[in-house]
Amino acid sequence: VQLQASGGGLVQAGGSLRLSCAASGRTFSNNVMGWFRRAPGKEREFVAGISWGGGNTYYADSVKGRFNISRDNALNAVYLQMNSLKPEDTAVYYCAADRDSRRTYTYYGARYLYDYWGQGTLVTVSS
Repeated sequence: VQLQASGGGLVQAGGSLRLSCAASGRTFSNNVMGWFRRAPGKEREFVAGISWGGGNTYYADSVKGRFNISRDNALNAVYLQMNSLKPEDTAVYYCAADRDSRRTYTYYGARYLYDYWGQGTLVTVSS
């Protein structure tokens, strides 16, 4: 099972990037998926999560209104559209998925909910 994140890069403040996470080895169409990030010198933190059906999305306060998480179950993929980027968004971004099918949670931001993790893609926002 592999989650492959891509789409990171260098962008100026105010710009946009779209991250993609392609899953292989099993289907994740019935699984919660999320994005986390780790900034230099900081702990890994929750960014966004999406329910297995795609009908519910959750965001960290720091990205709400700027980022949008979506999924395409036919492609076994999840995306993170990042707009109005700020230097403090600079981090390695990781996609993640839980293991059990069709679970619902009251809070999607807990790392222990996620069993599968991608290798990360670096996003650098210059001021």
